[in-house]
Amino acid sequence: MSFFASFTKKSKLDAAVKKAAKARQNEESIADQLLKEVYQEYADVLTGDPLRAETLYHWGVTLLHQAKSKNPPESINIYRNAIAKFSFCMTLDPNYLAAAIDAGVACMDLARARSVPPSDELYEMAKRQFEKANSIQAGVAAFNLACVHGVRGDNEHCLEALQTAKEKGNLPEDADILADPDLAKIKNQDWFQDFMVSLEEGRRIEEEKRLAKKTAEEAAEKAKLEEKNRPDPVYSSQKKVEERKSEPVAQAEETVHTPTEHVSAPTEESPSEE
Repeated sequence: MSFFASFTKKSKLDAAVKKAAKARQNEESIADQLLKEVYQEYADVLTGDPLRAETLYHWGVTLLHQAKSKNPPESINIYRNAIAKFSFCMTLDPNYLAAAIDAGVACMDLARARSVPPSDELYEMAKRQFEKANSIQAGVAAFNLACVHGVRGDNEHCLEALQTAKEKGNLPEDADILADPDLAKIKNQDWFQDFMVSLEEGRRIEEEKRLAKKTAEEAAEKAKLEEKNRPDPVYSSQKKVEERKSEPVAQAEETVHTPTEHVSAPTEESPSEE
Protein backbone atom coordinates (compact mmCIF):
# COMPACT_ATOMS: atom_id res chain seq x y z
CA MET A 1 0.00 0.00 0.00
CA SER A 2 1.32 3.43 -0.96
CA PHE A 3 2.12 6.08 1.58
CA PHE A 4 -0.71 8.24 0.23
CA ALA A 5 -3.22 5.41 0.56
CA SER A 6 -2.08 4.70 4.11
CA PHE A 7 -2.39 8.40 5.01
CA THR A 8 -5.90 8.46 3.58
CA LYS A 9 -6.87 5.42 5.64
CA LYS A 10 -5.45 7.03 8.79
CA SER A 11 -7.50 10.17 8.15
CA LYS A 12 -10.60 8.05 7.66
CA LEU A 13 -9.92 6.19 10.89
CA ASP A 14 -9.49 9.46 12.81
CA ALA A 15 -12.78 10.73 11.37
CA ALA A 16 -14.55 7.53 12.39
CA VAL A 17 -13.20 7.81 15.94
CA LYS A 18 -14.48 11.40 16.19
CA LYS A 19 -17.87 10.33 14.84
CA ALA A 20 -18.04 7.59 17.44
CA ALA A 21 -17.38 10.14 20.19
CA LYS A 22 -20.08 12.38 18.73
CA ALA A 23 -22.54 9.48 18.70
CA ARG A 24 -22.12 9.05 22.45
CA GLN A 25 -23.35 12.60 22.97
CA ASN A 26 -26.59 12.15 20.99
CA GLU A 27 -29.93 10.56 21.71
CA GLU A 28 -30.18 6.81 21.30
CA SER A 29 -31.82 6.73 17.86
CA ILE A 30 -29.37 9.25 16.38
CA ALA A 31 -26.45 7.57 18.11
CA ASP A 32 -27.36 4.16 16.69
CA GLN A 33 -27.49 5.55 13.16
CA LEU A 34 -24.13 7.27 13.55
CA LEU A 35 -22.61 4.11 14.96
CA LYS A 36 -23.74 2.09 11.95
CA GLU A 37 -21.81 4.51 9.79
CA VAL A 38 -18.81 4.30 12.10
CA TYR A 39 -18.74 0.50 11.97
CA GLN A 40 -18.82 0.56 8.20
CA GLU A 41 -15.97 3.07 8.15
CA TYR A 42 -13.95 0.86 10.50
CA ALA A 43 -14.53 -2.08 8.18
CA ASP A 44 -13.40 -0.02 5.17
CA VAL A 45 -10.19 0.98 6.92
CA LEU A 46 -9.43 -2.63 7.80
CA THR A 47 -9.42 -3.74 4.19
CA GLY A 48 -5.80 -4.29 3.14
CA ASP A 49 -4.37 -1.78 5.59
CA PRO A 50 -1.59 -1.94 8.21
CA LEU A 51 -3.78 0.01 10.63
CA ARG A 52 -5.93 -3.04 11.25
CA ALA A 53 -5.02 -3.50 14.90
CA GLU A 54 -5.64 0.15 15.74
CA THR A 55 -8.91 0.14 13.84
CA LEU A 56 -10.09 -3.00 15.58
CA TYR A 57 -9.24 -1.49 18.94
CA HIS A 58 -11.25 1.68 18.29
CA TRP A 59 -14.06 -0.43 16.88
CA GLY A 60 -14.10 -2.43 20.10
CA VAL A 61 -14.04 0.72 22.25
CA THR A 62 -16.98 2.18 20.34
CA LEU A 63 -18.94 -1.03 20.79
CA LEU A 64 -18.05 -1.10 24.49
CA HIS A 65 -19.39 2.42 25.02
CA GLN A 66 -22.55 1.57 23.10
CA ALA A 67 -23.10 -1.58 25.15
CA LYS A 68 -22.77 0.42 28.39
CA SER A 69 -25.62 2.64 27.22
CA LYS A 70 -27.97 -0.32 26.62
CA ASN A 71 -29.76 -2.76 28.87
CA PRO A 72 -29.81 -6.55 28.59
CA PRO A 73 -30.51 -8.41 26.44
CA GLU A 74 -29.60 -5.80 23.80
CA SER A 75 -26.28 -4.97 25.45
CA ILE A 76 -25.14 -8.59 25.62
CA ASN A 77 -24.54 -9.07 21.90
CA ILE A 78 -22.80 -5.69 21.69
CA TYR A 79 -20.44 -6.66 24.52
CA ARG A 80 -19.67 -9.93 22.75
CA ASN A 81 -18.92 -8.06 19.55
CA ALA A 82 -16.61 -5.69 21.42
CA ILE A 83 -14.73 -8.59 23.00
CA ALA A 84 -14.34 -10.18 19.57
CA LYS A 85 -12.85 -6.95 18.18
CA PHE A 86 -10.38 -6.64 21.06
CA SER A 87 -9.38 -10.28 20.67
CA PHE A 88 -8.81 -9.85 16.93
CA CYS A 89 -6.79 -6.69 17.63
CA MET A 90 -4.51 -8.61 20.00
CA THR A 91 -4.14 -11.40 17.48
CA LEU A 92 -2.63 -8.84 15.11
CA ASP A 93 -0.71 -7.04 17.85
CA PRO A 94 -0.22 -9.18 20.99
CA ASN A 95 1.25 -6.25 22.94
CA TYR A 96 -1.64 -3.86 22.38
CA LEU A 97 -1.99 -2.77 26.01
CA ALA A 98 -5.24 -0.81 25.76
CA ALA A 99 -6.94 -3.70 23.96
CA ALA A 100 -5.97 -6.11 26.76
CA ILE A 101 -7.37 -3.82 29.46
CA ASP A 102 -10.59 -2.99 27.63
CA ALA A 103 -11.15 -6.63 26.69
CA GLY A 104 -11.06 -7.47 30.40
CA VAL A 105 -13.42 -4.62 31.18
CA ALA A 106 -15.84 -5.84 28.49
CA CYS A 107 -15.74 -9.35 29.95
CA MET A 108 -16.55 -8.00 33.41
CA ASP A 109 -19.40 -5.88 32.05
CA LEU A 110 -20.81 -8.80 30.09
CA ALA A 111 -20.64 -11.00 33.19
CA ARG A 112 -22.69 -8.43 35.12
CA ALA A 113 -25.14 -8.02 32.23
CA ARG A 114 -25.70 -11.76 32.20
CA SER A 115 -25.76 -12.01 36.02
CA VAL A 116 -23.42 -14.99 35.96
CA PRO A 117 -21.79 -16.37 39.14
CA PRO A 118 -18.18 -15.46 40.05
CA SER A 119 -17.05 -18.89 38.90
CA ASP A 120 -18.19 -18.19 35.33
CA GLU A 121 -15.66 -18.35 32.50
CA LEU A 122 -16.21 -14.66 31.74
CA TYR A 123 -14.48 -13.68 34.99
CA GLU A 124 -11.63 -16.02 34.18
CA MET A 125 -11.35 -14.42 30.73
CA ALA A 126 -11.26 -10.98 32.36
CA LYS A 127 -8.55 -12.16 34.76
CA ARG A 128 -6.39 -13.43 31.87
CA GLN A 129 -6.76 -10.15 30.00
CA PHE A 130 -5.74 -8.08 33.03
CA GLU A 131 -2.79 -10.38 33.69
CA LYS A 132 -1.79 -9.95 30.06
CA ALA A 133 -1.95 -6.17 30.47
CA ASN A 134 0.22 -6.38 33.60
CA SER A 135 2.76 -8.45 31.69
CA ILE A 136 2.97 -5.68 29.08
CA GLN A 137 3.26 -2.91 31.68
CA ALA A 138 3.70 -3.90 35.31
CA GLY A 139 0.77 -3.02 37.56
CA VAL A 140 -1.22 -1.11 34.95
CA ALA A 141 -4.29 -3.34 35.43
CA ALA A 142 -3.65 -4.32 39.05
CA PHE A 143 -6.80 -2.62 40.33
CA ASN A 144 -8.89 -4.33 37.62
CA LEU A 145 -7.41 -7.62 38.76
CA ALA A 146 -8.30 -6.77 42.36
CA CYS A 147 -11.90 -6.33 41.23
CA VAL A 148 -11.96 -9.82 39.74
CA HIS A 149 -10.63 -11.25 43.02
CA GLY A 150 -13.12 -9.11 44.94
CA VAL A 151 -16.05 -10.53 43.01
CA ARG A 152 -14.76 -14.02 43.75
CA GLY A 153 -14.16 -13.27 47.42
CA ASP A 154 -10.47 -14.09 47.09
CA ASN A 155 -9.23 -11.87 49.91
CA GLU A 156 -5.54 -12.73 49.75
CA HIS A 157 -5.11 -12.11 46.02
CA CYS A 158 -7.39 -9.07 46.14
CA LEU A 159 -5.21 -7.40 48.79
CA GLU A 160 -2.08 -8.36 46.86
CA ALA A 161 -3.44 -6.73 43.71
CA LEU A 162 -4.52 -3.62 45.63
CA GLN A 163 -1.05 -3.28 47.12
CA THR A 164 0.48 -3.57 43.65
CA ALA A 165 -1.89 -0.91 42.30
CA LYS A 166 -0.91 1.32 45.22
CA GLU A 167 2.81 0.84 44.61
CA LYS A 168 2.44 1.56 40.90
CA GLY A 169 0.24 4.60 41.48
CA ASN A 170 -2.72 3.08 39.64
CA LEU A 171 -5.38 3.26 42.33
CA PRO A 172 -8.57 5.29 41.74
CA GLU A 173 -9.76 7.87 44.25
CA ASP A 174 -10.85 6.47 47.64
CA ALA A 175 -14.51 7.25 46.95
CA ASP A 176 -14.36 5.37 43.64
CA ILE A 177 -12.77 2.34 45.31
CA LEU A 178 -15.47 2.22 47.98
CA ALA A 179 -18.24 2.65 45.39
CA ASP A 180 -16.95 -0.04 43.03
CA PRO A 181 -19.63 -2.79 42.84
CA ASP A 182 -16.98 -5.45 42.23
CA LEU A 183 -15.60 -4.84 45.72
CA ALA A 184 -18.96 -4.89 47.48
CA LYS A 185 -18.29 -8.33 49.01
CA ILE A 186 -15.08 -7.36 50.71
CA LYS A 187 -15.31 -3.64 51.53
CA ASN A 188 -16.69 -4.25 55.04
CA GLN A 189 -13.96 -6.71 55.99
CA ASP A 190 -11.29 -5.65 58.46
CA TRP A 191 -8.35 -6.19 56.12
CA PHE A 192 -9.94 -3.99 53.46
CA GLN A 193 -10.75 -1.21 55.91
CA ASP A 194 -7.18 -1.40 57.22
CA PHE A 195 -5.97 -1.01 53.65
CA MET A 196 -8.10 2.09 53.14
CA VAL A 197 -6.79 3.54 56.42
CA SER A 198 -3.24 2.86 55.23
CA LEU A 199 -3.94 4.90 52.10
CA GLU A 200 -4.93 7.90 54.20
CA GLU A 201 -1.96 7.42 56.51
CA GLY A 202 0.37 7.11 53.54
CA ARG A 203 -0.91 10.36 52.08
CA ARG A 204 -0.45 12.08 55.45
CA ILE A 205 3.15 10.92 55.67
CA GLU A 206 3.83 11.97 52.10
CA GLU A 207 2.37 15.40 52.80
CA GLU A 208 4.58 15.78 55.88
CA LYS A 209 7.62 14.82 53.81
CA ARG A 210 6.62 17.30 51.12
CA LEU A 211 6.22 20.12 53.64
CA ALA A 212 9.52 19.23 55.34
CA LYS A 213 11.29 19.24 52.00
CA LYS A 214 9.72 22.57 51.09
CA THR A 215 10.76 24.07 54.44
CA ALA A 216 14.32 22.80 54.00
CA GLU A 217 14.50 24.21 50.48
CA GLU A 218 13.19 27.58 51.62
CA ALA A 219 15.74 27.67 54.49
CA ALA A 220 18.54 26.76 52.11
CA GLU A 221 17.44 29.47 49.69
CA LYS A 222 17.28 32.03 52.50
CA ALA A 223 20.76 31.07 53.73
CA LYS A 224 22.06 31.28 50.18
CA LEU A 225 20.59 34.77 49.79
CA GLU A 226 22.05 35.93 53.11
CA GLU A 227 25.44 34.54 52.16
CA LYS A 228 25.25 36.36 48.86
CA ASN A 229 24.47 39.68 50.58
CA ARG A 230 27.04 39.27 53.38
CA PRO A 231 30.12 41.54 52.89
CA ASP A 232 33.34 39.81 51.88
CA PRO A 233 35.76 40.10 54.87
CA VAL A 234 38.85 39.97 52.64
CA TYR A 235 37.45 42.65 50.37
CA SER A 236 36.47 44.76 53.39
CA SER A 237 40.00 44.49 54.86
CA GLN A 238 41.63 45.49 51.62
CA LYS A 239 39.26 48.42 51.30
CA LYS A 240 40.11 49.63 54.79
CA VAL A 241 43.85 49.38 54.06
CA GLU A 242 43.39 51.38 50.88
CA GLU A 243 41.38 53.98 52.76
CA ARG A 244 44.11 54.32 55.38
CA LYS A 245 46.76 54.78 52.72
CA SER A 246 44.76 57.52 51.11
CA GLU A 247 44.17 59.45 54.36
CA PRO A 248 47.59 61.34 54.54
CA VAL A 249 47.23 62.48 51.00
CA ALA A 250 43.80 63.75 51.71
CA GLN A 251 45.01 65.57 54.83
CA ALA A 252 47.89 67.09 52.93
CA GLU A 253 45.53 68.29 50.31
CA GLU A 254 43.35 69.82 52.99
CA THR A 255 46.28 71.76 54.58
CA VAL A 256 47.48 73.38 51.39
CA HIS A 257 46.79 77.11 51.41
CA THR A 258 46.72 79.39 48.48
CA PRO A 259 49.47 81.95 48.56
CA THR A 260 48.39 85.31 49.98
CA GLU A 261 49.97 88.73 49.48
CA HIS A 262 52.06 89.78 52.45
CA VAL A 263 51.50 93.43 53.49
CA SER A 264 54.04 95.18 55.69
CA ALA A 265 52.82 96.51 58.93
CA PRO A 266 52.16 100.25 58.82
CA THR A 267 54.94 102.42 60.20
CA GLU A 268 54.50 105.62 62.09
CA GLU A 269 54.49 108.55 59.75
CA SER A 270 57.07 111.15 60.41
CA PRO A 271 55.55 114.39 61.45
CA SER A 272 54.97 116.58 58.48
CA GLU A 273 56.83 119.69 58.30
CA GLU A 274 54.74 122.63 59.05
